[in-house]
Amino acid sequence: MYEKAIGANYGDVSGDSEMLAEFTAYANQALDDYLLLWAKSAGTWQGDDINHTDYPIITRNIVSGTRDYDFTTDGSSNRITDLQKVLILESSTATNYIEINPIDELRTNFSDILINTNQGVPFQYGKLANAIFLDSIPNYSISAGIKMIVNREGSSFVSTDTTKKAGVPAHHEYFYLKPAFIKAKQKGLQNLSQLEKDVIDLEGSERLGVTGKIQEFFGMRERDVRHIMSGKKILYI
Repeated sequence: MYEKAIGANYGDVSGDSEMLAEFTAYANQALDDYLLLWAKSAGTWQGDDINHTDYPIITRNIVSGTRDYDFTTDGSSNRITDLQKVLILESSTATNYIEINPIDELRTNFSDILINTNQGVPFQYGKLANAIFLDSIPNYSISAGIKMIVNREGSSFVSTDTTKKAGVPAHHEYFYLKPAFIKAKQKGLQNLSQLEKDVIDLEGSERLGVTGKIQEFFGMRERDVRHIMSGKKILYI
């Protein structure tokens, strides 16, 4: 389909190692874009590439006296792109995790995490680069004492893949249309306008105020969640 979309003959891309590597890079870029659109509209049903063999949950050991803990990669070396929730074990013998609160900045009116040297059970955390900074500094150690729910990169394609499908539930045409659109822009192909229309139809456009089919799909996916209307409080003074 990609070959047809860029005006090539069947086998022109699949039979050329350089062109195939180029298409693979474009397809992986499309996968990154798709997962971002998924994350933006997933609501309480967090998405993840189903080609991954584990869940988007990572753990770190709590080390007494250590404030910062990285979340660069998961257990399979997939890059972490976002952090959703942090839970901890409250002591060296605890077995039940509790959620701790994020703060918007490392410095707040309640705590300066980079300066505060108080030790105890952490109750909040700040984020800096790809690490969390706990407050208070733990005064105990425990294996897998921190549990983080994360977003991560997709299971990337390689140029030798022949049967692999993107690990997403719908819109698989996106993974040849988006690469074809990128190629058409580079080469000024005659079907550029049509490819752009097809891509916008799927991914939307903030500039045009258009919501794409991908976000619409994930925005309606929580069929098991009951939405309840409530009245707005009005304060009378």
